[in-house]
Amino acid sequence: MAAALLRRTACLRSLVHQSLRGGDASLRQPKGADNYYRYTSGTPSCLQQASSPCVYSNEDEYADLDWDKLGFGSIPTDYMYITKSAKDGNFEQGHVSRYGSVELNPAAGVLNYGQGIYEGTKAYRKENGHLVLFRPDQNAIRMKMGADRMCMACPSVEQFVEAVKETALANRRWVPPPGKGTLYIRPLLIGSGPILGLSPAPEFTFLVYSSPVGNYFKEGIAPLNLYVEEEFHRASPGGTGGVKSITNYAPVLKALANAKSRGFSDVLYLDSVNKKYLEEVSSCNVFLVKGNLISTPVARGTILAGVTRRSIIEIAQDQGYQVDERTIAVEELFDADEVFCTGTAVGVAPVGSITYQNRRAEYRTKSQSVSEELYVILEGIRRGLIEDKKGWTIEI
Repeated sequence: MAAALLRRTACLRSLVHQSLRGGDASLRQPKGADNYYRYTSGTPSCLQQASSPCVYSNEDEYADLDWDKLGFGSIPTDYMYITKSAKDGNFEQGHVSRYGSVELNPAAGVLNYGQGIYEGTKAYRKENGHLVLFRPDQNAIRMKMGADRMCMACPSVEQFVEAVKETALANRRWVPPPGKGTLYIRPLLIGSGPILGLSPAPEFTFLVYSSPVGNYFKEGIAPLNLYVEEEFHRASPGGTGGVKSITNYAPVLKALANAKSRGFSDVLYLDSVNKKYLEEVSSCNVFLVKGNLISTPVARGTILAGVTRRSIIEIAQDQGYQVDERTIAVEELFDADEVFCTGTAVGVAPVGSITYQNRRAEYRTKSQSVSEELYVILEGIRRGLIEDKKGWTIEI
């Protein structure tokens, strides 16, 4: 089995890496790889079936950027999408407008009580120039769950997906060439109405903006070096760790800054009750590999159930791996063959080492790794190099 996996991974790796280097637009699936491209759990979604691809033309010029030097920073694009909630809690018909500042009342709920949530998704450019979105309906569903937890009105799934599509199309010249990066899209829901006493805001604003991005970590595709944090915690039971509240992220900045000052890439957090079970990294989920078993901490309110996380779990199961969502003790880090992280921003990032209580564990990160195998399949689907039989992508 191991030899077969290596051959199949090498075949697809070559295909995807050619694309990531801006390879030949006529790339096709290699012969004899049919079993490697099998995806049978589900039919294309209604969102995918209803979308109509736009025609890529010579009028879609690229923005004037050095695409080979993209990092993960805020680069203003041309347009953003915006709409507000009406008195009945439903959202008005949104519109695309020029990218710019947003005016807020000083008493806005988001400024005074942190009433805000956000999502993150990406637009990819295929070799033929068409744009592709990856599972935006799942981001929409997660935003609705988060809005319910934060007592906020929220756009419907259909409104959310349409807003993401319109934002991507309006900023299509900012979508990097194939293999040069992606257009990161940030849907943001905030309590914009004024409120003085502690209460939900009377009005909510939903906006979507975007930025072309490259690798999230400064290491690029190099393996990450993580530090297990024991003093600070990312989330606690009964809190908002399981939703993408804006209040989740500022509290980790201190731990993250401390780790980076010591040469680490990021922080791996422990549970706040027992202080011995793995949760997640500052902005991504974590997976451990031991033989044919892939384990990840179970998402029970303190861990964000990432869209990339769920996609990787399904891909791994399709590839014959056993995937276990469970409670994972920190000591298991020293018995793992491999560790990797997943997230919209980070993609699938291999971990080279993790340090816990002055003990350092090192992991397999070469081309034969499980994370590499799963990465090339995920990227192949996103970029149209592998047939999407799950209905995960929407071409616009």
